[in-house]
Amino acid sequence: MQMTTRRSFIKLAAARGVVAANAPLMALSPLDIGVGTYSYHNLSIDEMIVQLNRLHVKQIEMSRGEFMLLSHPKDELFRGTRVKLDRAGIRCISYYSATIKDDQDLENTIRFAKLLGCSNITGDATGDVLKRIDQRLTQERLTFGIHNHFFPNTRFAYESPEDVLNALAPLSKTMGATADTGHFASCGYDPADAIRKLAPRLRMVHLKDVRAKGGEVNVLLGRGVAGIPQVMRQLRRQNFPGLIALEYEKEGDVDDDMVQEIVFARNLA
Repeated sequence: MQMTTRRSFIKLAAARGVVAANAPLMALSPLDIGVGTYSYHNLSIDEMIVQLNRLHVKQIEMSRGEFMLLSHPKDELFRGTRVKLDRAGIRCISYYSATIKDDQDLENTIRFAKLLGCSNITGDATGDVLKRIDQRLTQERLTFGIHNHFFPNTRFAYESPEDVLNALAPLSKTMGATADTGHFASCGYDPADAIRKLAPRLRMVHLKDVRAKGGEVNVLLGRGVAGIPQVMRQLRRQNFPGLIALEYEKEGDVDDDMVQEIVFARNLA
């Protein structure tokens, strides 16, 4: 995933005023609802923060493409963004690194997460690299969530909950799962059942809905095949304490879509 650019954000629709007055947005939730920032990859950081504040979102995972390892980001990007987030009262709970291939990637990931003030890292790795991540993050008092993923016509290492659990079995409790409901559904697995199976090691949830199995077209929560109400019921049963980060992967303006996503999720929380 790479960051795309778009026209400058020149206005906020008058309908945004409804958000501030909407009770589900203002109510305290028993589940922590936040945002995976890839949802706003078409906006600048400043424009994204405007939208997060409009939605009263105070917790995020940094998952924008320009921050991922594959983009070879510089420390200054993280420092500057941290200042802006702190000023807005938004806490970056987790950093999405994507694939960690070697020790250099790992050390960069740890540094980037700390610059953002994160307590968790989401990504993937295989083989001995996973063991090294376990050792280093335990030393740094950070946690890690293995991210399941769907790729068309490609077998990914972590598609099923069993794939994730098998990888975690020999590792310490530093290592857990970041469950992506959309990708589980795309791969043909029941997301609510995956959440149930992963419960003992669940660090974060990427709450996402998709149009159909075998594809990755995102739709608004509740309109696809991911069974989002059942997912939320399962999370409530677990008294899940981690961040549920809404992800909506779409090009173009997503501001109205994100209002609907937040309202839907908070009504179920």
